Amino acid sequence: MSYTIEADRFINDLDRVGKVRQQVAGYLAKMAETLSQAESLGIESSGQFGLTRDIEDITIVSKNLREGVFRLLVLGDMKRGKSTFLNALIGENLLPSDVNPCTAVLTVLRYGSEKQVTVHFNDGRSPEKYDFPTFKRLYTIDPAEAKQLEEAKKEAFPGVDYAVVEYPLALLEKGIEIVDSPGLNDTEARNELSLGYINNCHAILFVMRASQPCTLGERRYLENYIKGRGLTVFFLINAWDQIKESLIDPDDATELQEAEGRLRQVFHSNLAEYCLVDGHDVYEERVFPITAITALRRRLKNPPLPLDGTGFPEFMGALNTFLTQERAIAELRQARTLAQQTNNRIQEAVKRRIPLLDQDIDQLKQRISSVEPEFTKLSNIRDQFKDEIRGARDRRSRSIADSFRTYVLKLESTFETDFLRYQPDINFMDFLNQGKREEFNAALQRAFEQYVNDKFFDWNLTAEHQLNDAFAQLSRSAAEYGASYARVTDQMTEKLTGQRLEPRPGTTTDSNASPSWANWAMGLVSMASGNIAGIALAGVGFDWKSILFNLITTVSLGAIFAAVLGPIAIPLVSLGIGVFQADHARKEMVKGIKKELMQHLPRIAQEQWAPIHTAVQECFDAYEREVIKRINEDIQARKAELDNLLQQKECREINRGAELSRLRTLESDISVQQQGVETAYRNLLSAIS
Repeated sequence: MSYTIEADRFINDLDRVGKVRQQVAGYLAKMAETLSQAESLGIESSGQFGLTRDIEDITIVSKNLREGVFRLLVLGDMKRGKSTFLNALIGENLLPSDVNPCTAVLTVLRYGSEKQVTVHFNDGRSPEKYDFPTFKRLYTIDPAEAKQLEEAKKEAFPGVDYAVVEYPLALLEKGIEIVDSPGLNDTEARNELSLGYINNCHAILFVMRASQPCTLGERRYLENYIKGRGLTVFFLINAWDQIKESLIDPDDATELQEAEGRLRQVFHSNLAEYCLVDGHDVYEERVFPITAITALRRRLKNPPLPLDGTGFPEFMGALNTFLTQERAIAELRQARTLAQQTNNRIQEAVKRRIPLLDQDIDQLKQRISSVEPEFTKLSNIRDQFKDEIRGARDRRSRSIADSFRTYVLKLESTFETDFLRYQPDINFMDFLNQGKREEFNAALQRAFEQYVNDKFFDWNLTAEHQLNDAFAQLSRSAAEYGASYARVTDQMTEKLTGQRLEPRPGTTTDSNASPSWANWAMGLVSMASGNIAGIALAGVGFDWKSILFNLITTVSLGAIFAAVLGPIAIPLVSLGIGVFQADHARKEMVKGIKKELMQHLPRIAQEQWAPIHTAVQECFDAYEREVIKRINEDIQARKAELDNLLQQKECREINRGAELSRLRTLESDISVQQQGVETAYRNLLSAIS
């Protein structure tokens, strides 16, 4: 399948998707307005329907669509050409490529009508705005200085949280937001926090270099932060043109083909395992050799000039397919589901209301009384689902906390073998040199910190998989409970109206047949939004990964690191070695570290069991709170719908003709707005198919 497109088509496709987003957002906003007006008019007629939750959800999703962006996270080590790639992607020489700007500062590049940079701080200071030259002067450092800071475990700008770069560029205006992360050679503390924003970006652009295929640092990062997490990653192998320059005879086509073939095989061997999606190999759709500097030169010299031979048309085609088809359709499908369930909600409410308009007060009271058993059934379904959530919480929190304890205690058996991979950067002879002793200790601490981080995230991935399984099961249960709930509400409607309804199917995940709370619990409708705020994203809705990450990382890594790094210097001082015993001393050093580590592991395993248990519990508790809140609101809304009608009948004579007209108009208006969403959704499907 060919994905090749040029920059102009990419922007045009983004523009088309953006327009559909705005159309759907407009229909949803109108729907929320219609519901609000209906509730206001209901106060003076037959009573409100209790649509507060519906209005809130529709308003949130409309706002998210209107303001939403496709967020791309750019990762890469220093000297990989990240800035050159970004400049070529956006079509302007915006970011300086001779140095590494904003080292250790998360930088968000987004659209703005004026060129400016806003720096946000984490020490209580108010954000500050700068022009580009001032920002570059204050917050750009040389890569050599960045490396020195890394080795000293210091941040370049410790008071800075993140920076927002605003620029009036077409690509950004069409809904692309680029998050430029700190380099992979940054401090381990920064790497620990990477998951905090990795999970909140739509795609990761991982920039590598052809002349340095898959370094140890890159492999570490891929293993710890990428592998097995269900993330969409595009690998961009930059400076592919330099292969030709390295040949003895650059004009020898056969030699060039062989060299490129060998290098492609090296990258395939290293990256293939990160290009599996649900068991399918998507390597050809995710890995792209590129020549960023050539692409940038062409775009600056003559923007319409084709980028053939740079790898950009192929990459942009694949990115375009992912963003404008896979991601956009998934996003709009949720809006479509919400519009459908709102339309169904109004149709059912009107269907119940109209027959009850003819009932006198006593008859209405009798009918309301007749559905009390059904309200009890709804409460029972809520309680059963709550019990299942809590059962899953108790089982999984104990299981995951136990797995951490077991994992930590088993580190002893593999430590000497595992720690070997972290030793190449440790020059043991520096320990013998008093003048380099501090440098040696810093290298040893870095190696040990990397080891701890890698081990932690290896276990963390296992915990994520367990939670994925647990919430997948709860999603299936939500469909079952939702189907039972819907059958009970149908029984209520039959009793209230005296009209027989067609029975619903036994079980279903069809969003049309499920109550809104069940669609949320199944994950069919998410209220999540995304605005970068440092490394955290402010959103509305349920995100168990963020809950787990924020709670667990603060209680586990720090404890292990602090408990062991202090004591490991003890066995080193007592070695008393000579130059010719360096290899033996290295082994003794590792044994010494292991001995100190093992003294602390049982305590660490025991102390961290409770915090991890609590962190996992909070994931389920947050889910339970939202689900039960939504079910309660639905039950209360149904009760209020009947109580409001009764109250209105007791207070005034309802004009049946006028009220019938109002209700039919409401039903028609919501149906028209829902059809608007449906038409926009289907038109986009047709356009991209």
